[in-house]
Amino acid sequence: MSDIVPEDTLAVYSDFVCPFCYLGRASLQQYLDQSDDPPAVEWRFFDLRGYKRGPDGDIDDSVEDGKDEDYFANVKDNVERLKEEYDADEMLGLDEVPDVDSWDAQQAALYVKQSYDDETFKEFYNALFDTHWVDGRPIDDPDVLADVAESVGVDGDEIRDAITDETLEAELEDRFEDATDVGITGIPTFVYDDHAARGSVPPEQLDRLVNGR
Repeated sequence: MSDIVPEDTLAVYSDFVCPFCYLGRASLQQYLDQSDDPPAVEWRFFDLRGYKRGPDGDIDDSVEDGKDEDYFANVKDNVERLKEEYDADEMLGLDEVPDVDSWDAQQAALYVKQSYDDETFKEFYNALFDTHWVDGRPIDDPDVLADVAESVGVDGDEIRDAITDETLEAELEDRFEDATDVGITGIPTFVYDDHAARGSVPPEQLDRLVNGR
């Protein structure tokens, strides 16, 4: 994986609607705050529900994925445990956030990444996470995406245009495929040099990933 990640950069594959990605971001922030020499961080795109996405681009929730009630009960328990461990009390519960498709939000983020500076992209990326997991607003709504954009200094009309841009859509799909091609099968996945850690791992594991100790 080292050939696709810039040197001294921690790449993070995630999706806004993944609870463990939100929690992984909280763990990552703890690690960065504690590190004497933190790496650069590059957020990368992954389509969490891509295996349920039909040819028309819509999510088909009838697709069998083997995730039963026991699985989701275990997920809820783990989310609550990690919220406490990573000081993420502001995060809403799984039943409190809207069930949305993140495609448009990720396409909007790709536009901001390509059209604005790194700081604006990071602010927009983080704001999308918070809009979903803290505010409980539907990030598949163009008006919500425009509001989030304007909160970080991006014109809302640009975002409305971006989520209907077929060129951006094709590029986003390519990025999802690239992630799969290099072995990303679940998220969050943290990649540094030739090594990776999957899941909302604790700050000390991120330190070991980066520093090899």
